[in-house]
Amino acid sequence: MQSTENKDYQRKSMEKYVINPCGGIKIEVNRGQTIEIIDFDGGQVVDFFAEVKNRRDEFVSPGVTIDCNESLRLNVGDIIYSNKYTPMFKVLHDDVKEHDLLHPCCRTEMYDFFYRNGKGHPNCLDNINGALGTSHPIICPINLFMHTEIRADGSIEVCKPLSKAKDKIVLEALTDVTLGIAACSVSESACNGGKCTAVGISAVSYTHLRAHE
Repeated sequence: MQSTENKDYQRKSMEKYVINPCGGIKIEVNRGQTIEIIDFDGGQVVDFFAEVKNRRDEFVSPGVTIDCNESLRLNVGDIIYSNKYTPMFKVLHDDVKEHDLLHPCCRTEMYDFFYRNGKGHPNCLDNINGALGTSHPIICPINLFMHTEIRADGSIEVCKPLSKAKDKIVLEALTDVTLGIAACSVSESACNGGKCTAVGISAVSYTHLRAHE
């Protein structure tokens, strides 16, 4: 798959999912499918994590992605890599062009540290582990639509996301994967613009038109 607009391909099928506010989901995706992550209302961060199918010890790594792309940013055409340097996804389309590769999933201890309200607070670590049936002690996802400013002195600030209603990013799966995705649960800061909302996921399959000529 070279582009979602490539006329040599025709959309064959689409499976649509909704992640409710502060929720998580598991989705199986095959190589060659595209994944559309849609911010329904705007301003909502999505914790995007994935494991290579049937290999729970190999998963999305923002650190390796930074290393391989030699950039703290994701751009159209960039590859998202696993912790074992396997290409997992390619960025095909991006309305927002502002994502975070630095922060781990929010968790009970984070809410206690910053807001002293961790007990019973929904969090992305539990939501992704729960969806996948795993017990990763820490998950470092690709934080889609998260706006983190990096200052010249090295300090950082989490700002309100730039995404608007219906903005999306489209990724192509470069291998069979199991997605674990959460709609970020932080309403206490600017991270999600002060409120948590739902997001949409579409897994799209294409067929090559020339194969039918």
